[in-house]
Amino acid sequence: MARFLIVEARFYEHLNDKLIAGARAALEAEGHAVEVVTVPGALEIPAAIALAAESGRYEGFVAIGVVIRGETYHFEIVAGESARGIMALTMDGIAIGNGILTVENEAQALVRADPAQKDKGGEAAKAAMALVAIRDQYA
Repeated sequence: MARFLIVEARFYEHLNDKLIAGARAALEAEGHAVEVVTVPGALEIPAAIALAAESGRYEGFVAIGVVIRGETYHFEIVAGESARGIMALTMDGIAIGNGILTVENEAQALVRADPAQKDKGGEAAKAAMALVAIRDQYA
């Protein structure tokens, strides 16, 4: 059994609840322990993962959030920089499944977040578990 931390940017609560449900179900189905921590927005997810990783309490992480395109350039900054931050951490050996949705509208997000449809939260959890297994294989 491994310990996983789900780090969520709780901006769209109803969508995050679905993403977390999918991630939690995937992790618990494999017998893993799960905790959740909330940050203000997607840009804070990489920092929270980095801080939690320093504790040594978790084997892997799942990033959860929703970024919906608006009328300004803000979407590109948040989507790109949160992904860049997560990728930088993975290159340092931290096992992270990226479940941050970057979509055009809420309807797209709903389909992707719903565990009964695209289950992107569950997919992110499975990616995190796969990375933990690969890291353990080469440890």
